[in-house]
Amino acid sequence: MNRVLQPLPLVGGYLRRTLEQTLDGALEHAQSVLLEKQAPDGHWCFEFEADCTIPAEFILMQHYMDERDAALESKMVVYLRSKQADHGGWPLYYGGHFDLSASVKAYYALKLAGDAPDLPHMRRAREAILAHGGAEHANVFTRITLALFAQVPWRAVPSIPVEVILLPRWFPFQIYKVASWSRTVMVPLFILCSLKAQAKNPLQVHIRELFRHPPEQIQDYFAASRQGLVARSFLALDRFWGFIENWIPAAIRRIAVRRAEQWFTARINGEDGLNGIFPAMVNAHEALALLGYAPEHPYRQATGAALRKLVVERAEDAYCQPCMSPVWDTCLALHALLEADAVEESGGSDRITGEQEKAIAWLKERQICSDPGDWQVQRPQLAGGGWAFQYANPYYPDLDDTAAVAWALARAGRPEDRESIEKAANWLTGMQSRNGGFGAYDVDNTHYYLNEIPFADHKALLDPPTADVTGRVVAFLGYLGRPRDRDVLRRAVAYLLREQESSGAWFGRWGTNYIYGTWSVLMALGELQDPSLQPAMDRAADWLRAMQQEDGGWGENNDSYAEPGLAGAGQVSTAAQTAWACLGLMAAGDRGSIALRRGIQWLQTHQNGEGDWQDPFFNAPGFPKVFYLIYHGYNFYFPLWALARFRNLGCSRSG
Repeated sequence: MNRVLQPLPLVGGYLRRTLEQTLDGALEHAQSVLLEKQAPDGHWCFEFEADCTIPAEFILMQHYMDERDAALESKMVVYLRSKQADHGGWPLYYGGHFDLSASVKAYYALKLAGDAPDLPHMRRAREAILAHGGAEHANVFTRITLALFAQVPWRAVPSIPVEVILLPRWFPFQIYKVASWSRTVMVPLFILCSLKAQAKNPLQVHIRELFRHPPEQIQDYFAASRQGLVARSFLALDRFWGFIENWIPAAIRRIAVRRAEQWFTARINGEDGLNGIFPAMVNAHEALALLGYAPEHPYRQATGAALRKLVVERAEDAYCQPCMSPVWDTCLALHALLEADAVEESGGSDRITGEQEKAIAWLKERQICSDPGDWQVQRPQLAGGGWAFQYANPYYPDLDDTAAVAWALARAGRPEDRESIEKAANWLTGMQSRNGGFGAYDVDNTHYYLNEIPFADHKALLDPPTADVTGRVVAFLGYLGRPRDRDVLRRAVAYLLREQESSGAWFGRWGTNYIYGTWSVLMALGELQDPSLQPAMDRAADWLRAMQQEDGGWGENNDSYAEPGLAGAGQVSTAAQTAWACLGLMAAGDRGSIALRRGIQWLQTHQNGEGDWQDPFFNAPGFPKVFYLIYHGYNFYFPLWALARFRNLGCSRSG
């Protein structure tokens, strides 16, 4: 936990001397602890934690399948109990508001694991759930889980016909019109819902006490969704489909089930799992059982092993990660180490250390060049060259990881990496969307009307271009400086300038929130060294300085996704956000302002005895307003990167 901040000297000369005296020690300590975390083969993989829905769903999955691990379950129960908040339920992130769906799942998991409803913590949770409308008002994904466990009738969930898999590409709803994460979750779920799967639930545990009204008597589970003409139209279509579903010829259903089965089994991805993400893995594991695959079948063995690999088990408790982040962690750690060793200042490869060489080799082995991938649906002639987020996920390289990895390789300056860099650059430029921006996985995934279908009450069905991903691509291509990329960069920069908020900030889709987005774009624009962009950069830097807290750091709460008035603010300062702000200021040209110096001193003062920084705050959304994450590596490599850049730019001696 953060130590108490000592009074901050504000006199320029004294502050400069303080920074100079402590900076080298802080850098050495931070670099040492980061290197200690490196695996023998050269990579990093920090814990990747989400809210309590993931461990709760892990327990639910084990009871669905009747594959209980009593010892692991008891540890997950300890974890779930420890995360219950003062409001009685479970939030989506540390310090967050009560969330009904997360609370219903956590309560059900605890009850399945043996916690009696009359225990104080269960009573508090039940009272909070009922006070917020009861389980009947949980989101669609939660109600699907409850339908699988026979806690609500199937009419409580949208019609999710497996025949969707047969629809042509031109059809308004088709699996390649939604995001990669959506389709990999949905396809096995189509099978589960169309065949009305039922959990084994060996202990026959129910949660009727969480409903204000008996679930079978509730007539309309979608009343809250009837807002807007598009939503009402989709709900009408959903009812119509539910009416005619029983009339679908059995042969058509068999063909559709078989097509869906072939689609997701082709992407099972061994022990790294379907798309490397927990929800898709769970649905695949359960769908295989429903389709009659025996427990000893290689597919069942792979899906079970993939789910178990996500578990973080400690002496007293355990939780399940939503996925794993080794490529992202490794490339960002590499960026920080390249900065700390001043590789660019020395001319590149002659200063590469053995640890950095191992990291580069590990990353290069995972470049996805010739494997089939869903991105080829939109770009069938585009050669590969990307990286995925996880250890292995060949169907789903993503643009953010690809740009960040290739940028690090380019910064390292080794001639032997040039082929990998060129392949990455060619793939990225081929993935630009029509509006000039870049999405995370797909091109032009902007069919916004699909966010109104009943299945999509989380409003996260799509993968449109975002400023932070676009910023990462621009940073890499700008650093690389290929003449042929000028038009791609021109269009991308125009997109970024359009996306800049009136405040000067940029929205952060994949990190919390405006501080992350603003850092991402400023790092990109800084690489272009274009004087015409300086006014936009100055506005962003001014916004960052305005958001600095009294203690010298920066802290933004995930509430800013629902309340834009909290942009850049809302919680105490954190190491990652302070590092982002400092890196953003330096990218914008700040070389010695009091704001920058105070931010750097905050990082030095809050470094703990182990050499890193610790806080409990969630630092990224999986889906804004719905699902949030903690990248535990952010407190290791981002502060190191900021401190090293501050030193390398001579900021401690200027001003």
